[in-house]
Amino acid sequence: MKKGLVLEGGGMRGLFTAGILDEMMENGIQPDGLIGVSAGATFGCNYKSKQPGRVLRYNLRFKDDPRYMGFRSFLKTGDYVNAEFGYHYMPKELDVFDTETFATNPMDFHIVCTDVDTGKPVYRRIDKFEYEEIEWVRASASLPVITKPVNISGLRLLDGGMTDSIPLQYFQSQGYDRNIVILTQPKGFKKTQPKIMPILHVLLRKTPKVANAMAVRHIMYNQQLDYISEQEKLGNTLLIYPEDELPIGRVEMDEAKMLRVYAIGREMAKNRMDEIRKFYLMEN
Repeated sequence: MKKGLVLEGGGMRGLFTAGILDEMMENGIQPDGLIGVSAGATFGCNYKSKQPGRVLRYNLRFKDDPRYMGFRSFLKTGDYVNAEFGYHYMPKELDVFDTETFATNPMDFHIVCTDVDTGKPVYRRIDKFEYEEIEWVRASASLPVITKPVNISGLRLLDGGMTDSIPLQYFQSQGYDRNIVILTQPKGFKKTQPKIMPILHVLLRKTPKVANAMAVRHIMYNQQLDYISEQEKLGNTLLIYPEDELPIGRVEMDEAKMLRVYAIGREMAKNRMDEIRKFYLMEN
């Protein structure tokens, strides 16, 4: 039996996930593998490096720093999140990411990206946290329109949430048969097609496969929710989600809201810790 942890994205809603992960780390919960998409990847990597508290800490510290993210970065670099500062300089010099622990921790870490030229998901296991591997993680969270495609190994990559938002089925195909899935939307949420889809088709006319993926993403996402619900009923998946819509926007950096969303995740994990422990100890 392999124990998996599946993390969807959601931008700053991912602080809910971070709160849960920190509580799990502090309680010694160690899955065999983790797969993250978008913010699930950028925040989830701290589970493998065993750094509870880091996600909230650096986001609070740099939330108003124009070097980190914002429209100033977008206008200057073409990326809403400054690639060099946010993914390379900051974790190396300012809030150090523990690359040694990441590399030696036996827990597998996987991410999902979208291939710009095929419109299909690309999966990658990250075993070390050096420049190219960090670029894979960055690609997983690189939203179209506000981020340039990330070029790695001959591929052009963007946010994995467009093509595999909740990669439970993929992780099951890799042998993870007992999975905890953390969502950042409440029960009953259904995704709809963006109202600005006609505008997105124009903005993404040079990357039509990306536009097409975004146009049908809501169908894929809702089908995945149905599948996860079925797996939960079968007893091989534990689903964790907020009770209500999280009070924060995707790129919102309001300190009070950030702290609130993180605290909601912490409290959720505390209340369900016995359930989490028992779930991973059970046999299928």
